[in-house]
Amino acid sequence: MPGKVVTVKRRAKLGWLERTYIPMVVKSLVTTSRHFFRNMRGFLTGKNLTFVVQYPEQTLDYADAFRGMPVLVGLDNGNPKCVACGLCEFACPTDCISIVPGELESAGIERYPEVFDIDMSRCMFCGLCEEACPEEAIVMSRETEIAGFDRKSLMFHKEDLLVPDTLLKRRLEFLRSEYDREHAPRASKS
Repeated sequence: MPGKVVTVKRRAKLGWLERTYIPMVVKSLVTTSRHFFRNMRGFLTGKNLTFVVQYPEQTLDYADAFRGMPVLVGLDNGNPKCVACGLCEFACPTDCISIVPGELESAGIERYPEVFDIDMSRCMFCGLCEEACPEEAIVMSRETEIAGFDRKSLMFHKEDLLVPDTLLKRRLEFLRSEYDREHAPRASKS
């Protein structure tokens, strides 16, 4: 059930007590105290009434649509699935992706990325690179815990970004289900 409707009186004259904001400060302190003592009672009795995750010991399972840091999908032979088309680099609004294409003469794929770098200090996890990729070679992983003491440590190279496709199965299945989805929801047949 939604909250109650509050009607704002724009032309109301405030008394001297309302102009000091003391009633609103007292009201906010009452609300804060009520939450504090309710949570303290739950902590002392061992019956937590609120949803709390003891991070990093406990973690949550994110939704399938969750976007973590972008990674490269690796093939069985250890090479990236990327064909160095440059669409992800072009689609990136922060210009954090840089690709240097190379040519393979002995493989079925003519091009491959000689250099594939992502500057995670600039990446905003928007997922536009994933949407632009025609080969499903770059996807958003569930990894969000990236930290460093300097900017150089946040520059991820091709070897750092390669993840086997078996570990990205859940995300790839989600993307493929989005391809087949119709724009309007279907009416149930009953």
